[in-house]
Amino acid sequence: MKIDAHQHFCFYNSRDYGWINDRMRVLKRNYLPGDLQPELAKVGISGSVVVQARQTVEETRWLLHLAGQHDFIMGVVGWVDLCSENELKRQLDEFSKSKKFTGVRHVVHDEAEDNFMLRDDFLKGISLLKEYNLTYDLLLFPKHLPVAEVVVSLFPEQKFVLDHISKPMIKDRIVSPWKEDLIRLATHKNVWCKLSGMVTEADWKNQKPEDIYPYLDIVFEAFGIDRLMIGSDWPVCLLAGEYADVIGIVQNYISEMPVDVQQKILGKNCIEFYGLEVESKFRRNGT
Repeated sequence: MKIDAHQHFCFYNSRDYGWINDRMRVLKRNYLPGDLQPELAKVGISGSVVVQARQTVEETRWLLHLAGQHDFIMGVVGWVDLCSENELKRQLDEFSKSKKFTGVRHVVHDEAEDNFMLRDDFLKGISLLKEYNLTYDLLLFPKHLPVAEVVVSLFPEQKFVLDHISKPMIKDRIVSPWKEDLIRLATHKNVWCKLSGMVTEADWKNQKPEDIYPYLDIVFEAFGIDRLMIGSDWPVCLLAGEYADVIGIVQNYISEMPVDVQQKILGKNCIEFYGLEVESKFRRNGT
């Protein structure tokens, strides 16, 4: 079973998606399950994990509602107010009623403070996640990697996954200090990594897979084959290429690896990390 470990849905409006500028016109529309499912089918992907794009509990409720309507949405990484002692437990109690609520994320790279994750209230929020068997998605720029290493070291039993390989500056072919900081983060075995979001860090119009392969080399060396998973970052990836082409970059990169390794990266690792319930789907498909 192949799974896209990272995608989004949205009802577009300029207020909630103010970061979408005129250069990103392709994103100024709604992107819903009916738009994604045909793209998954074209490349043989059975399901996906949808990830929050707005920092509101309303969006988390909406994503869980969509997941309840569509079997192919296997997991939801939502937003909760990790910094609110009063609201957090109530939100986690509410959302955890859904078996598809698998993790949470905060848009750390938009916070004014580079050390935001070291705030006492944020760390206290992270400390509650394991109680609910929830994962945490790290959305960072390279400059945040040293701080992330401190955070993951404080919670060795908590499962973390690094989104978009931390958005290195692929277009400018800059590797350091991203490489060194990534390798240090990967030494913590409770941290996984998504092979996603790379095309939008490269030259949107003139990129080729060979621009991204050196960064994949580093990530594979750092994390190995058991803590990596493929993700599209759809629809944001459409800024730089069609869905099949974006997925194809990683698929082609691993195409000569053993079949069992490919299966891990294309689905099994995602299932294990998020604890996705896929057995019933396998039985329905007779596999």
